[in-house]
Amino acid sequence: MLPVLPAHTLSMTTRDGVRLDADIWQPATGGPYPVLLMRQAYGRGVASTVCYAHPSWYAAHGYVVVIQDIRGRGTSEGFFRIGEHEREDGIDTIAWAATLPNTTGVVGMYGFSYQAFNQLILAGDDCPALKAIAPAMGPWQGREGWSHVNGALRLQGSLGWATQLAADTARHEGMTQAFTELMAASRGLPLYETVQARPAYIERHREISHYHRWIDTPGEDPYWTTLSAAARLPEVAARKLPMLFIGGWYDTFLEPTIEGYRAVADAGVPSRLAVGPWLHFPWVRKVGGTDFGPAADGGMDELQVRWFDRWLKGVDNGVDQEPPVHLFDLGSKTWRAFDAWPEASTDMALSTSGKASIDVADGKLQWARPDGFANLAKVDDGGPGGVSGASPSAPEGSPVAALAAATITAYVAHDPWRPVPAFGGAFGVPNGPADRAAIDARGDVLTFTTAPLDLPLTLAGDVVARLSVTSDRPSFDVSCVLSRVTPSGQAIALTDGFRHCRSTPAKDVVDVSMQATCVTLAAGESLRLSIAASAFPAYPVNPGTGEDPTRAASIDAQVTTLGITCCGAEPSMLRVSLG
Repeated sequence: MLPVLPAHTLSMTTRDGVRLDADIWQPATGGPYPVLLMRQAYGRGVASTVCYAHPSWYAAHGYVVVIQDIRGRGTSEGFFRIGEHEREDGIDTIAWAATLPNTTGVVGMYGFSYQAFNQLILAGDDCPALKAIAPAMGPWQGREGWSHVNGALRLQGSLGWATQLAADTARHEGMTQAFTELMAASRGLPLYETVQARPAYIERHREISHYHRWIDTPGEDPYWTTLSAAARLPEVAARKLPMLFIGGWYDTFLEPTIEGYRAVADAGVPSRLAVGPWLHFPWVRKVGGTDFGPAADGGMDELQVRWFDRWLKGVDNGVDQEPPVHLFDLGSKTWRAFDAWPEASTDMALSTSGKASIDVADGKLQWARPDGFANLAKVDDGGPGGVSGASPSAPEGSPVAALAAATITAYVAHDPWRPVPAFGGAFGVPNGPADRAAIDARGDVLTFTTAPLDLPLTLAGDVVARLSVTSDRPSFDVSCVLSRVTPSGQAIALTDGFRHCRSTPAKDVVDVSMQATCVTLAAGESLRLSIAASAFPAYPVNPGTGEDPTRAASIDAQVTTLGITCCGAEPSMLRVSLG
């Protein structure tokens, strides 16, 4: 490790005359050194040290580390608007950083969340000095996986983040009253006003928040492409910028992280993916009361140094020759290496006597043939509700075929007065590997559980529920949670998914994509799928009227009854990927 000089502050000017300030850490001896750049939205003094080692640690490994306040944040000039200036300012900053004294003229970027966005949005640009990036837990598309998922607004996450950013804008602009009100709201979001998604405090501060633009701009609007690295995939593929993606199984940006990695890997971009057992932050071994052991305790700083040593210094350390996918197994509490994203999958059929909502032992998950989904008839896109007009046929020899003679439907009522809470997984309160057995025991939650396993079972990869759904209302939501059930009866959340269904026919086949997972279930444990019609406050309550939940008044919300067809000609299935 090299001795490091005290930090000093330097400023640059963007192409349109805005001053941006940065703190610089660098080794006290030797050089020249490559640059590691983080473009920070939350104040350069923080430097994302909630997850990463301090910038001086990276400097001690032979780097000039630049932590910059982006436009309108910290002490930098300008007004912050999400994504509006990040490409141009980023290009200007990279060119500036490459000319700093005692540097080699090459730049790498790192950072998580919005700092990851600041990297990905440049991945297809002509930035000759930028040689490698390490985006962690950031968005890949502009809307899906950021503000929305499967058509549903991420209410608590989007509103909470918008409140934080608006408060910081108020601070930057010297708006004391606005800052005070926003700070107070952030400590307990007021979600029980006339319209859940539009509390009065955020309405009063529209001019300093992106929130209303995000909830009012349709998904097909070109605005979202300005925030999307996915929209520029051809340029990203041509650029071939090496990328190290870092994710967490309980992070809200897990799916965008995996989607981004898979897209660039398929395009031939040098890339690597590591997914640990973490929340958005911190990246530590103890998550939600579970100790995942010493293997889960960070390690990403060392991986990043190896990554940047390879691509910025030309060190032949083998990081680009190792298996590109490293996933933390939530059951065995070890890292597992894969040559590619795991694709092998199998199907499980849902069965019940009809009491899966009031008897946690009634609903069953049964193994079906691995090609079970392939036997479902091809259907047309049914819009926001998923796929509609399906006539699936049961795979011969599967539990579905055995039960096809009689149609059995499990019904569950959604009462907007007492919506099912989001609990565990990436979006619940608490989030992480929480025990949701008490939630599963509610009468408005359907549960389907395997028999205790005779042998260990490893899941690794994608998870999706294909549900044959009936509804007595013109709109409804479907929430799915996958858990591991211990012999003592705990239901430890592994992953979750949600879909907003609007303007649908009376019967739909709805695909609910859940976040991926990697877990080895021990002998004696079981796998459980829980289904409900709400997950509040992660998502707004669907009023059942067909009106957009972000606009509907709470007083108009109706009781909605869902039916999940578990047996018969149109069965519901769970697809899991096997490790």
